Parts: sequence; C-alpha cells; structure tokens
Amino acid sequence: MTDLLGRLLRTPQGAIGCTLLVLLAVACVAGPWIAPYDPEAIDFLGRFRPMGAQYWLGGDQLGRDVFSRLVVGARSTVPMALAATLIGTVVGAVIGTTSAHLGGRLDEMIMRTIDAVMAVPGLLLALLLVGTLGNGSGNAVIAIAVAFAPGMARVTRSVALAVRNQDYVKAAVARGEGGSWILFREMLPNVMAPVVIEATIRVAFAVMLFATLSFLGLGAQPPSPEWGLMVAEARQYVHQAPWVLIAPSLAIALTAIAFNLVGDGLRDALNPRHER
Repeated sequence: MTDLLGRLLRTPQGAIGCTLLVLLAVACVAGPWIAPYDPEAIDFLGRFRPMGAQYWLGGDQLGRDVFSRLVVGARSTVPMALAATLIGTVVGAVIGTTSAHLGGRLDEMIMRTIDAVMAVPGLLLALLLVGTLGNGSGNAVIAIAVAFAPGMARVTRSVALAVRNQDYVKAAVARGEGGSWILFREMLPNVMAPVVIEATIRVAFAVMLFATLSFLGLGAQPPSPEWGLMVAEARQYVHQAPWVLIAPSLAIALTAIAFNLVGDGLRDALNPRHER
C-alpha cells in the first residue's frame, strides 16, 4: 500500500488529485469548525454582501455566508457520492464476478439483463428511481448506486473472465472448493485493481449526478448547504451576485477533477509498463 501511494504521488495527476482530496477530506471532517459563521444563519441586511476580508465569498440571497455554506456543504455532497459509488461498486462487482464464474446460459442471461438496464441513461434511471422512492439524500444515493451497478458489473465481468482461467482458480476447483469460496476468495480479490480504478473515476460522476438531483429538487432539501442545491437557489441571482453561483459550481468541478486525476494516477501506478 505504501509503495502504491508513493507511485501514485510520483505521477503529476496523482499528486494534484491527492492534494485536492486532502482538502476535501478536511472540509468534510472539520467543516463545521472551519466555517467562520453559521451556514444557516439568515441576515436580510447582508443580502448579496460582496466578497471581502470578513466574508471571503460574500453573502447569498438570504444573507448567509457563502464560504461557510460551501465548507459545511462538502459533507452533504462528497460522502453521499462516495456512499453511492461504494454500494454500486460492491453490487456490480459481485454480480459481474458471479456471472463470469457461472458462465454459459446464466452468464448470457445476466449480461443481457445488464445491457437492457444500461440502455437507459444513468441520469434518467436515477430520476425514475428517485421519482418512485421519493425525494431526499438517502433515496438519491440508492438511485445513483443502482444506476452505477450495471456498468461496474460489466467491467468486473470482463476482468473476471480472464481470472477464471488462471491456475489458482483451476486448483481451487480441483480441490473441490465450493462456488462461494472460489468467488469470494479466489476471483473477487484478483479483480479489484481495475475495479478500484473504475470506481475512483465514477465518484466524479456520482458527485455531479448527486448535485444534479439536488439541483432538480430531488436530492438534498433546503436549507441544506449541498452544492447542487446552492446552485439551484442562486441561478436566478446570477446577474446580481455571480459569486453565489460560481462558488458551488467551482467546488463541484474541482471535486470531479480531483477524483478523475486520482483515478488516472492509479491507472498509471498499477500499470507495470509505467514502473521505472
């Protein structure tokens, strides 16, 4: 693990991505203590307060401090995206590995079902699920996880098909090991490297998808300082106070870029051809 981290930090994209992720982690963990003001405190006398030394990112339409809402809002956005990606990755990895292990008609049936689900765009599928389950952050996480699981299943299956033919899997079969042992002890651990890379990149999409659902009023609900919700509330004041819209939009973009950079760095770090 230490060696992998060292190789990751030696790549430019990995170093930049990890730096951004550390800042995000600090905001998620210590956001309420870093924020100089209460993110939900309303001050009508401070509506659209300009940026300055006391209020770094000014005030919004209700006089709330934008910087405080941005910092505290990190824990309303990033952990939700991580949770959705983790659930989708675990479910997809198990389905994909199981399908590759079973083979034959069962594999074909599972993959055709996956293809049918993947034919529906991820955002549309998430909208349908949230519309069925109801608004809220928890339901948005479930919807994003379900939208991500089919893609992760297909990625995992493509790797598991090669792992299935390895000698250690054949040896387990020859020893008479059960299907669950072969699946969880022999195959799954050996498909995790590409799955982790894919999951890291998909976190970026999860951040944007969760922000989109909140923007549409289907994810986080007011007065939560979630970034997508902040964009939705500020869009009608863009000409009057552009910083209220730019700040959360930039936070979403930088978060997506950070996870993409880390994913690219992991891909290079785990590629033997890039080792020196």
